[in-house]
Amino acid sequence: MLVNNTVFDKKAIIKYLISTFLIAWILQIVVAVFNWNGLALVSQLITALMMFTPLLGVILSGQSLSGMGWKPLLKGKAKILLIAWFLPAVLTAVGAVLYFIVFPSHFDLSGEYLAATAGNEVLEQMEEQGLTYPLLILASVVSCVTYGPLFNMFMAMGEEVGWRGFLYPQLKAKFGKRKGLIFGGVIWGIWHWPLMWLIGYEYGKDYVGFPVVGMLIFCVFTIATGILCDWLYEKSGCIWIPSLFHGAINAIAGITLALCITNTGSAILLGPAPIGIIAGLPNIVIAAILFFKSGKQKE
Repeated sequence: MLVNNTVFDKKAIIKYLISTFLIAWILQIVVAVFNWNGLALVSQLITALMMFTPLLGVILSGQSLSGMGWKPLLKGKAKILLIAWFLPAVLTAVGAVLYFIVFPSHFDLSGEYLAATAGNEVLEQMEEQGLTYPLLILASVVSCVTYGPLFNMFMAMGEEVGWRGFLYPQLKAKFGKRKGLIFGGVIWGIWHWPLMWLIGYEYGKDYVGFPVVGMLIFCVFTIATGILCDWLYEKSGCIWIPSLFHGAINAIAGITLALCITNTGSAILLGPAPIGIIAGLPNIVIAAILFFKSGKQKE
């Protein structure tokens, strides 16, 4: 188990936040410009590279990357490893079911989502090859549960080093565990805000209260997810474990959208992806349990 013996360093925190946010927000503006000009592939690549700005922020703030648990210590950690790898898929599935129970008319296996995102010709070519849409979804789920989390782990590591490896221990050392977790989650959410405003990242733009409502709801997601990632990091003492969990979320979350009709309006704030309030309930509930349980520990 990772023990937080961090001594709060105000100057390091300021340097970290300035560098991390400045670089990331500049990149987000660049992403928006490319996106507006129809260069979606380039914007996606830059968005992926942006995930390494928290890691870069740690370096630019003059902090050492050692001591974050780089060596995978798997002995006696099988349970934590399995949780990090497969829990996101379970929580996402439960959340999606909850959403479609509330909005049954939104469930769709016709391929409307694929047609809207990739074009009707892709759907037609797939059908010509004898591949049905439900079979495509099944294959996607298998890949997102097996090797998807491992592949995405290396990208998510760029964020986890900055958030869980550096920022969260600092905030917990200064404000106590509970407040540190809340502040850390809010900061993590705000880090995404320019993209949410400029191109409708995560929720689109067709919802009530754009973009403020989406920004606030996304912070609920980052607070809850941050609590889960931090718990995994403390239990494992290895930065790769929360990175695996983070990567697993990124791998599976989009599948739920492929099962939903497009243009659901403000319902996108509720699901079916785990960033929505209804679909995110499983994450929120478990995070709340861990959060209040942490209150029994010495701050």
